[in-house]
Amino acid sequence: MILYNVTIILEEQIQKDWLKWLKNEHLKQIMSTGYFISYRVLKVLDSPNEGLAYCVKYIADSVEKYNEYMRTHPNQLQNNAPAEFLNKFVVFSTLMEFIEAE
Repeated sequence: MILYNVTIILEEQIQKDWLKWLKNEHLKQIMSTGYFISYRVLKVLDSPNEGLAYCVKYIADSVEKYNEYMRTHPNQLQNNAPAEFLNKFVVFSTLMEFIEAE
């Protein structure tokens, strides 16, 4: 199994609207692609960065599913974000493989 972690650092003034958009629109769009089996949204409490940080963790069955997602939906968070959020957040991602889990 693969964990695709997307970390978002955003300006505090857009937090409420961004979370609403994430929950009501973006996560539904991502999950509707069928490439991920679950997700988690976390707020980073001890971020060294300026602004607020969130992590969205998507779980895929295989690296092949993740790769297909990236081929067909690259930069979906940045491309689908409403104009009111433009230039008010930064995104970076990491890909991890589960070695052991309960």
